[in-house]
Amino acid sequence: MSDETAYWAAHAWLGDAVASDVRLVERAGRWESVTANVPPDQADTMLPGLVLPGLANTHSHAFHRALRGRTHGDGGTFWTWRDRMYSLAGRLEPDSYLALARAAYAEMALAGVSSVGEFHYLHHRAAGSRYPEDNAFGQALIEAAGQAGLRITLLDACYLAGGLDDTGYLPLNHVQQRFSDGSVAAWADRLSRLPAAPHARIGAALHSVRAVPADQLPAAIAAAGDRPLHVHVSEQPAENRATLARFGRTPTELLTEAGFGGPRHTAVHATHLSASDIARYGASRTNVSFCPSTERDLADGIGPASALAEAGAVLTLGSDQHAAIDLLAEARALEMDERLASLQRGRFSPAQLVRALTGHASLGWSDAGMLAAGYRADLVAIRLDTVRTAGTLPGQAVLVAGAPDVDTVLVDGRVVVRAGRHVLGDVGALLGAAIKPLWSG
Repeated sequence: MSDETAYWAAHAWLGDAVASDVRLVERAGRWESVTANVPPDQADTMLPGLVLPGLANTHSHAFHRALRGRTHGDGGTFWTWRDRMYSLAGRLEPDSYLALARAAYAEMALAGVSSVGEFHYLHHRAAGSRYPEDNAFGQALIEAAGQAGLRITLLDACYLAGGLDDTGYLPLNHVQQRFSDGSVAAWADRLSRLPAAPHARIGAALHSVRAVPADQLPAAIAAAGDRPLHVHVSEQPAENRATLARFGRTPTELLTEAGFGGPRHTAVHATHLSASDIARYGASRTNVSFCPSTERDLADGIGPASALAEAGAVLTLGSDQHAAIDLLAEARALEMDERLASLQRGRFSPAQLVRALTGHASLGWSDAGMLAAGYRADLVAIRLDTVRTAGTLPGQAVLVAGAPDVDTVLVDGRVVVRAGRHVLGDVGALLGAAIKPLWSG
């Protein structure tokens, strides 16, 4: 019996363009061959619509999914939203986080995601006391991704201070105690004991220059070693004002002087950058993760996406706080926000958007993100016959399609979504069951 599985698609994204009549042969979780302009064999599995490589969600806070529909209607600011988020963080335990993350990751799979970068800073018990297993939350996230059928890069975050203003660093508040290991050395020690798995890689994160004091940035960046390293950067003007007032430098300048920047590193949001900040990220080929749905929801602003790309930075996409989980919509927003800011259309081509959608390398999965021989056997088939996509040219589908149009998802050769249904069943019910207890009482 052959251990190959063959698929055939009328349209598939190969390289930077759509090819026709494509046969994809999978063996042991990898693409053995990908061939265009060939008829299907009788035994091939037929895929509908347009086939893309699996998508990469490069910035996730899984527990924020429980905030959807609870923080949007009463105005406020990023900082008042953060208070609500802290309230939720104070309620979670490893078992409840496992249930919530499993459902959130299943929702990502329904949207075509095959790899997730989980920016993880909820580490300890309330008030900072330790669990018997001090990586209990991280292990729960790794297990949740496995159950949902995704690969995960656990970006374990260093978080040492409660904020920064023009007087200096602030103490941790009651909830932030759960986020902190107390020192770079203690964080690095716990990080070194996180177990990897076939579907999981261990990365690192620095929450921000507000949460890791400037004099400790070099040691924290060094402790990350050759792991993927992600940092929230200049999401809010208040962060820039505080670092400029205290240090006479932008957050990017503090980070790059400490050793941050390059193809293994990712600046998340990067919304409020100076021209020199943009040049630094471009020259170093640093990844920048844009999260338009969150940046809109929190009124963060429109980041300099095209300027960063033109400078040489590598753009990726994330759903961050999960006000929506729809990576295709995030890609479309990248272009549409640029249109609003520049008064010009076509700032990003469909090919550029597909590259941003498939930024697995920024998560340490450099063998994913292409429909090509030797790459991981990921794909997402998007229907071209729905009310959103009917009549669409395949090459422009990424500008009109969304998560509801996803039909089939493979991750490492395993079918995770078939005919728009996740292998775990009713993901809406899973989400409801996970979220409701967190707000009870």
